[in-house]
Parts: sequence; C-alpha cells; structure tokens
Amino acid sequence: MPSLFRIGGYLVFFWSNENGEPIHVHVAKGKPSPNATKIWLTRSGQCIVANNTGRIPQSDLNELMDIISAQFFLICRKWKEHFCVEEIQFFC
Repeated sequence: MPSLFRIGGYLVFFWSNENGEPIHVHVAKGKPSPNATKIWLTRSGQCIVANNTGRIPQSDLNELMDIISAQFFLICRKWKEHFCVEEIQFFC
C-alpha cells in the first residue's frame, strides 16, 4: 500500500489490490484505514468524491481535493508504477 503524501494530518494513499478500478486515491486521518475516504481522479485532472466514509469535514475535504488535483501528474505516474500499467482508466 503506497503512501503518496501527507496533507496536514491526512494521508493520501493507494490500496495495493484495487481490482482493476479506475484511478483513485484514499484519504485517512493519521494512518490507512478500511474506512478511508475514496476520491476518483478524472481525465480532466479534477476530483470526485466516491465516498466520504472517513467523515472528513467538508472544508478539509475541499482543500484536500484541491491539493490532490494539483498533484494529478504525480498521482498518475505513481499509479502506473505501482500497478504496472501503461494506460490509466479514469472514472470519467
């Protein structure tokens, strides 16, 4: 499970077994958790919240999504490296 970066007290990461899902990240307070919030990346470089099971407050979530969008190319590169794929599937 690769950790990508920290934003404040939040960890942005991938789970290692994503079963061919489109590119996304998980965000959890402190350390990885099965109840982490899931955020899809879109082809245009934006983010869509798949679920907020981590119950991240909306103001924090908005800031996190802005930063995740700004790190789009880094996340895509890390996704390709970790999952050994040439092309990335996007949610939309």
